[in-house]
Amino acid sequence: MPVPSAIDHHADSYSLAHAYWLAQASDLAYKSEAAIEERAGSWGFDRVRHHHTRFTPPFPLQDTQAFTMASDHMIITAFRGTEPAQIRDWLSDATTPPWPGPGKTGYIHYGFGEALESVIPDVKDTLAELRTNGQSVWFTGHSLGGALAMLAGARMYLEEPRLHADGVYTFGQPRTCDRLLAAAYNKGFKQRMYRFVNNNDIVPQLPPEPAYTHVDHLRYIDSSGRIRESMTVLGGLADRAKGMTADPFAPAADGLRDHSIHQYIRALEKNLT
Repeated sequence: MPVPSAIDHHADSYSLAHAYWLAQASDLAYKSEAAIEERAGSWGFDRVRHHHTRFTPPFPLQDTQAFTMASDHMIITAFRGTEPAQIRDWLSDATTPPWPGPGKTGYIHYGFGEALESVIPDVKDTLAELRTNGQSVWFTGHSLGGALAMLAGARMYLEEPRLHADGVYTFGQPRTCDRLLAAAYNKGFKQRMYRFVNNNDIVPQLPPEPAYTHVDHLRYIDSSGRIRESMTVLGGLADRAKGMTADPFAPAADGLRDHSIHQYIRALEKNLT
C-alpha cells in the first residue's frame, strides 16, 4: 500500500493511512498560522481556526496552541506539543497537585488541566460553529499535544456529547490521568482511540506510575520501525533494550530522539510502503 497522496475526508475508522495524515496534522500544529492555513487548504480544508492562549509565570509553559480545520465531511483539531526537555521537567515534579478530571471523573495532571482549560472553550465554540454538515471530528497531537487531544476527547465525551470526537490519535503522549478516568475513557473510546509510542520515547514514560496511567489501544513502534498492535511486557523490554544499543555513541539520547514527530511520520510511511 503506497503512502496516500491525499487525506480521505470520508475516513470513519482506523487505518495506518489515516494515522499518517493525523501525524502530519500534529506536525503542522508546530508551524506558523500562515503555514497552517496554506497546508490545510492544499489538503482540502477550506475553513481554519486558530486557538492560542498565553500563560504567565510560574506556569512552566509559555502558551498553548491548537488549530481546527474543516471541510464539508471532516473536521480535525490538532494540538501543538512542546520541547521534550521542557515537558519532562514539569512531568517529573512529584509535588504538582492533581486537577479534577473531565465530568468530575478521576483526576489529571495539573499542567494538562490548566493548559486544556485555557483553550477548550474556544475549541468547543469552533466545533459548534463548523460542524454544520454532520462532519466526522478527529482530535490529534504529539507530545503535550497528544495529552491535550486525549483530554479534549474526554471533555467532549463526558461533558458535551453532541460535540463528541469520532476518533483520537496521539503520538508520543505522556500519561495523563488516574485509573478511574482511564477506565471511563477506554469504555467510551473503544475502537476510537489510538496511542502511538515509538520505542524508547521518553515522554510516554512520564509522569510516573502508579499515580498516572495510560489509556488503552497502544500502537507500538518497535526498534526496527514496525508498528505492532500488541507487545508483551518482556518483549517490550527486550525491544527497548535493542533500541538503546542501536547507537553505541549516544544510547541515552535514544529517548529524546525517538520522541520527534518526524520519527513517527517516518515509521508510518515505512509501514504503509
